Amino acid sequence: MTRYLGALILATACSWLVTPHMGRIALSRGIVDRPRGRHIHAEPIPFLGGVAMYVAFFLATVVFGRPDRNTIGLLAGGAFAVALGVADDKWELRPRKKLMGQIVAAVIVMLFGVKIEFVTNPLGGMIYLGALSIPITLVWVVAFMNVVNFIDGLDGLAAGVSAIGSIAMALAALEGGQSRLVVLSMALAGSALGFLRHNFHPARIFMGDAGAMFLGFTIAGISAIGALKTPATLVLAVPVIVMGVPVLDTAFAIFRRVRRGVPVSSSDRDHVHHRLLAMGMTQRQAVLTLYTVSALLAATACGVAAVNPLLGIGGTVTAFCALIIVGGKSGILKSDIRRRDRD
Repeated sequence: MTRYLGALILATACSWLVTPHMGRIALSRGIVDRPRGRHIHAEPIPFLGGVAMYVAFFLATVVFGRPDRNTIGLLAGGAFAVALGVADDKWELRPRKKLMGQIVAAVIVMLFGVKIEFVTNPLGGMIYLGALSIPITLVWVVAFMNVVNFIDGLDGLAAGVSAIGSIAMALAALEGGQSRLVVLSMALAGSALGFLRHNFHPARIFMGDAGAMFLGFTIAGISAIGALKTPATLVLAVPVIVMGVPVLDTAFAIFRRVRRGVPVSSSDRDHVHHRLLAMGMTQRQAVLTLYTVSALLAATACGVAAVNPLLGIGGTVTAFCALIIVGGKSGILKSDIRRRDRD
């Protein structure tokens, strides 16, 4: 238990201390987010918070995680994801180039043996994926990198939801006796929490694409490492349930854009956090509401891990149905219908 708390505390402290320095570097290099279009803030805000989170995660993992080959791959792929994000924050890469970079990050971690090679057979036993493990792992990692990026629209939202998800993953790994994954998850949670001190509304720094892609990549990577040692249904269901808010928000966004005939990479103001603001909530109220939903989903995920792996599918379906109902009532889907009618 000392290792786990040590990883959390060290990562939190490091992220807390390094983040302001990265903000000053971002301002001096002009790596800032200037208000425009769908952005909420009114003043330029520095990026590079994601670099501070990676430094904190790296340090805590090396000190407390006893890195093996899989962990080294996670750190190497995470470093590439952060570098890709910094380049995007600075130069705004084209969506195709960004996607290719995300694929490279996924390939890096797979080269170190991290792959989803088995899935649970509903009739009993496990199904070996063989050559399919490569595309499945690739899609898994790239999807999570974009899922966190999609929800990074309000001060503190992506960092808080990721921290909640990481803590839930740590508890699930603890239940499964996977000490290495507990350390990795606690280190990730700490890196997000330390950054959150500077990012909660009113934010003084943003994580940028570097932070969003790092968080998504690492969550996906940790769960994929766990899938090598634990029944896949359980390990892969936990992050999907825990990150239910950004997962479903991403699904809604893709659905909207496909129906409108616009590129999936385009932006709009119909994400769940935008809809909560449109309902009259302040930024803090909207973020705290989504924290609450994420915490409830995290509790569901931990219950799944503690009770029975076969409940993973049922828990996922139940959680997503609840989110769909909430989404419909808050106008996420209705806004698309109204817009289509006007067209």
